[in-house]
Amino acid sequence: MFEADEVWEYSMADRLKFGPGAVRELPHEVAERGGETVLIVTDDGVRDAGIVDEVVGQFPGHVDCEVFDEVESDPPAALFERAGRYAGEVDPDVIVGLGGGSAIDVGKAASLLSTHGGDVLDYVAPPTGAGRSIPGPTTPYVAVPTTAGTGSESTSVAVVSLPERKLKVGISDRHLFPDLAIVDPALTVSLPPRPTATSGIDALSHAIEGYTTRRFDAKARPDSPGDRPDYGGRNALSDTLCRKAVELVAGSLRRAVNNGQDLDARRNMSLGSTMAALGFSNAGLGATHALAYPVAAEHHTPHGLTIALLLPAVMRFNATGVPERYAEIARLMGKSVDGLDRRDAAGTAAEAVEELAGDVGMPDGLAAVGVTEEELPRFAEDAAELRRLLAGNPRRMTAEDAEEIFRRSL
Repeated sequence: MFEADEVWEYSMADRLKFGPGAVRELPHEVAERGGETVLIVTDDGVRDAGIVDEVVGQFPGHVDCEVFDEVESDPPAALFERAGRYAGEVDPDVIVGLGGGSAIDVGKAASLLSTHGGDVLDYVAPPTGAGRSIPGPTTPYVAVPTTAGTGSESTSVAVVSLPERKLKVGISDRHLFPDLAIVDPALTVSLPPRPTATSGIDALSHAIEGYTTRRFDAKARPDSPGDRPDYGGRNALSDTLCRKAVELVAGSLRRAVNNGQDLDARRNMSLGSTMAALGFSNAGLGATHALAYPVAAEHHTPHGLTIALLLPAVMRFNATGVPERYAEIARLMGKSVDGLDRRDAAGTAAEAVEELAGDVGMPDGLAAVGVTEEELPRFAEDAAELRRLLAGNPRRMTAEDAEEIFRRSL
């Protein structure tokens, strides 16, 4: 007989298309859904790069393509609601999120709000929001990433910034999974070196945290299958995806940053990002993301950059929890761990991440983005409250631990 703790679920977008040129199949997919009115949710950078015109130009003349291009980095709740109102006015048959993680997240919310109404915070968990569940399917939604890192096309989460409270919150529900993810590495070729680097490190962190998050035992599992948490802990499938993602990102990020036209490197980065997201969206994340949120909320740093500055110190803290897994990460990143004891082998993984981050132009520490010693206790307290992220961390973390990690990352 199987033990209760051997039962796990796996959730993902309904379908995934991958490969250079895959975006050319978007009109076919829209037609399959009976779409005659399409709303594209994007940002001005994607528009200025010519990608929006390229995508719109593929549709036949009878299809009405509307564009909402007001997405910005770290989108606030007001922007989500503006996009939702616009979608309600357009009443599209299909919504397409085209861009980085912010555009895809705003597209998810536009699909939700235009179908079920309410404000975005209605769907955020208490105490920040009302904790309203999404009652059913939303407007058909297609996610088309133009970066390789956030993996939002493969997750059921939309991250909302509350700048007035210096806080980030999320909506998490299975109905937010895209109906289709189209991952076309050719769309990432125009991405400049810096966002290529920061989004790539973000993808690496997803793979590392997804691979090292703890495996929940039977006592931690709910009595009812319907009560299982969104993040269920690592399992055999998430492990396989995350291991391959580490290998792909570690082997290709330097090339993608140094030569954006290297389509093989771009392909590997897009595939690594998608695989990492498929892994962490089920297994969970950990302390790196919990610590990154208060820093980014205060200093408005790009998410991937904040992650890059914190990840090595978090890895060193966590290494005693699952040393064999960190040793495997070191190996996947090209480091030899033969003859090393488990602790030293695990520490090599953090060194490998530091080397990669340095090679793609990341600064040395949090001080480079304006973080001061005086801010650390407050950041630590805020991070310690993010239990949804810390629940799966392989080592228990207190606010005091978090403050020390921040200090080592300065």
